[in-house]
Amino acid sequence: MKIILVLSLLALSGCSTIAPQALQGLDGSISQAILVHPIKQNYNQAQLSAWQKEGNKWHRLYFVSAVIGRNGLASAGGKKEGDGKTPSGTYPLGPAFGYASSIDTGLSYRQATDIDFWVDDARSMQYNHWVHGTPAASSFEKMKRCDNLYEYGIVIGYNTNPIIPGAGSAIFMHVWRRYNSSTAGCVAINERYLRKILHWLDQRYQPVIILE
Repeated sequence: MKIILVLSLLALSGCSTIAPQALQGLDGSISQAILVHPIKQNYNQAQLSAWQKEGNKWHRLYFVSAVIGRNGLASAGGKKEGDGKTPSGTYPLGPAFGYASSIDTGLSYRQATDIDFWVDDARSMQYNHWVHGTPAASSFEKMKRCDNLYEYGIVIGYNTNPIIPGAGSAIFMHVWRRYNSSTAGCVAINERYLRKILHWLDQRYQPVIILE
């Protein structure tokens, strides 16, 4: 089992492979993309690949195991607050966040402190916002958790423009708890590879994540 897991987490650098069709439809200004595909429908385990465009060609840099929402991937437009699903679609990536004052990344970065929260109360005017200080909401989560899950993370720009109350909030890419542990709707991977991806990502290339 350990050998299989190590192989499943192997990062492939400079791998020659056919670029997925989803990359061909992206805006020409986008040069970095992360693709996430559930292994099967309504399943919380997935495969994640990272792609860089050079000229007109996409090259795969990483291919790793990932976990998503406990109830799999929501259909297009079907994500709801608290449903345990990861939203499908294409979304911008960033900013990055974490516990340290700075990390090695080309994304903009925000440090999570003990008084930073993300609001998931759909009735609040601060719904789906990062709030510094006590939120004006009845439900929110700490951005500096007691565990290491948010030690390194990236905001997935889902339901941000416009923000639709109840359509889902706090969708991130972050450190997984275990290789077989689901999330509440985020995408999570091994810390080692998340740090590699953070180092690779650069806001100048307008990176996106494609969940399908």
